[in-house]
Amino acid sequence: MPHIASRHLAEGPRVGIRHFTLQDGPEFTARARESKDLHRPWLFPPDTEDAYAEYAGRLIDDPTKAGFLVCERESGDIAGFININNIVRGGFRCGALGYGAFAHAAGRGLMREGLDLVIGHAFGPLGLHRLEINAQPENLASAALARGAGFRLEGFSPKMIYIDGDWRDHERWALTAEMRA
Repeated sequence: MPHIASRHLAEGPRVGIRHFTLQDGPEFTARARESKDLHRPWLFPPDTEDAYAEYAGRLIDDPTKAGFLVCERESGDIAGFININNIVRGGFRCGALGYGAFAHAAGRGLMREGLDLVIGHAFGPLGLHRLEINAQPENLASAALARGAGFRLEGFSPKMIYIDGDWRDHERWALTAEMRA
């Protein structure tokens, strides 16, 4: 897919971020299927067209969510995704991040660059003040991404989120607009 600059909300040297579209289903689901060994047991992105349509539809239509695809600038290929979930406005102005790299892009620094762009968008146009990441302690790559982006470890929550048939412990990471400045 050729790079179309106007589709990106923000760009870095190697990636751009843009919103999900329903037309991204074939590429996204193919990448998810290719990446199962990388994602399991932490993450279960949609890997069928129907599941993708439901997933992307929620990210597109629900005002408490904002979904971003991290795309390689040169090729336009989807490298991964970063979603801001549970967006709360008013005095809280917070959201919870979830993310995943696809296998072909893992370990290349593309998600770190994409996360920086999403953080800038969250604290800029979205007007958020705080972002949170909940990562399973054994998911070292997720914690490294959070730490590398400047998030601080704020605590540990046992049995916090139901994933893959069980309640999983999570470390809680956070970043505020002041920390970013």
